[in-house]
Amino acid sequence: MYAAIRQGKAKAGKVEELTRRIKEGAIPVISGVEGFMGYYVVYTPDDTVIAISLFNNFAGAEESNKRALAWIEHDLEQLLTGPATAVAGPVIVHTLA
Repeated sequence: MYAAIRQGKAKAGKVEELTRRIKEGAIPVISGVEGFMGYYVVYTPDDTVIAISLFNNFAGAEESNKRALAWIEHDLEQLLTGPATAVAGPVIVHTLA
């Protein structure tokens, strides 16, 4: 299993708009990548947004970051304080309840 992780900082008070746009735009972009397994978004108290996508291959994780960063630049730029960052790699530990 491989994870693609993107992070950005939202402008204060933009969580609802950000949530709507992610549901409508990012999910179709990410879930369409070959090997897609899951997608999670975390919003922290300091307005940091972390998106985690899971794939069954590294190529999918990398491709999702490429597509997501392009989508973020086009569709979320005005809601963020700066550019998003992205990394991808193997999941070395995981567990489920």
